[in-house]
Amino acid sequence: MSFTSTPTAPQWRDVYIAAAARAVSYCGDYLAATALALTLVARGDNGYGVAALLLAEALPLVLLGPLAGRLADRVDSRILLVSTGLAQAVVCALLAYTNHPAMIVGLVGLLSAGVAVTAPTVGALVPDMIGKKNLPKAMSISQTAGAVGMLAGPALGGLLVGAYGVRLPLLLDAATFLAIAAAGLALRTRRGGRTATAPAAAGGTQPEVKAAPATAYRVRNDRLLLTMIVSMACVLGAVTAVSVVEIFFVRETLGASETMYGLVSAVWTLGLLVGAVPFGRIGRGDDRRLAAIYLVLLGGVSAIVLGSAGVQAALWLLPLYLVGGALNSGLNVLVGVVFGRRVPSAVRGRVMGTLNSVASGASVLGYVLGGLLVPLFTPRLLLAVIGAVGLVIAVVFLIPVVTGRLGDDRSEPPVATPDRETAPVGSASPR
Repeated sequence: MSFTSTPTAPQWRDVYIAAAARAVSYCGDYLAATALALTLVARGDNGYGVAALLLAEALPLVLLGPLAGRLADRVDSRILLVSTGLAQAVVCALLAYTNHPAMIVGLVGLLSAGVAVTAPTVGALVPDMIGKKNLPKAMSISQTAGAVGMLAGPALGGLLVGAYGVRLPLLLDAATFLAIAAAGLALRTRRGGRTATAPAAAGGTQPEVKAAPATAYRVRNDRLLLTMIVSMACVLGAVTAVSVVEIFFVRETLGASETMYGLVSAVWTLGLLVGAVPFGRIGRGDDRRLAAIYLVLLGGVSAIVLGSAGVQAALWLLPLYLVGGALNSGLNVLVGVVFGRRVPSAVRGRVMGTLNSVASGASVLGYVLGGLLVPLFTPRLLLAVIGAVGLVIAVVFLIPVVTGRLGDDRSEPPVATPDRETAPVGSASPR
């Protein structure tokens, strides 16, 4: 019995199904997070409850990422997406009828554990849906869908909590998990299980390949991808601290209203939407060129943070953050393209799980760092230092890439060998 389907390539239908599921999922997650945070604050939370909520969302991704990635490589993607989506829907429905803070935090942690499984499952599937040549366009579509969900979720959460309380937003989030399960059933592309097939080609069929053993590929041997991951983690940790500093900077230093703070927070996400399509078009060329562009964008995001420290009115943050969000979108597209090109299909889930773990760990560290530094320094100084540190990190990593001292060689052994027989391509799925 094989768990892998064999559709003809490329499977754009699957790309759009996965993108739609991503948009619905992000909308539901941000809707629920906003609703829970507003509810805790309304109950008089002293800040510890909200902090525990944020940790419950982040820690499972950090701790379970590598293990969940291995699961994504070994278990049929359809089984993983459907079973995890159904389980998350049940947990979210329970959350809607739970009032005890400790129970809320525990259930949120369970939901995040599900995301730790579905994220590498989908991340590993997308390259198999459309092949390496079409990755830039596919990543652009996925990025656009995610940005739409991220924009709609918080706004809906605020409106629904004010009108109906916290229960309805959480039940709607439960419905989004059912949508993930439905998308898992609808996707023709699948991976994992007992059989692996070649990734989708630009058209026609490709030779079937034997998957390399999981031990054949190590990220540490792929210096170009390792450079992108380490630089991303360093800058992400620094820039995430901005999220903590930002509210004090906008509300206290600049004296802006709560409405303006909401606009400033939303415009970065709007930039993610604006930048998705143009950066999807430049995601072509050799991997070293893409890595160089990636590091330039990383420096650009840091420069935006550094520049924001100098503004005298919150209104100026709107165009700055719009550009910053667009550059952030480019980062997401390019790292997805390079990852999809360089990581063998057989271990893609494992590497994606580790990547998610590193990114989430850097974010947690950034939140903690921001919380510790805010009482000690002025928000303006913190933004300037964070932006400058991120810029220096990006330049340090960029120099060996552009000078050629960091080549495009990979020391790991070949990861696939063609069989004599040919077979149709295929395999992939959402969240």
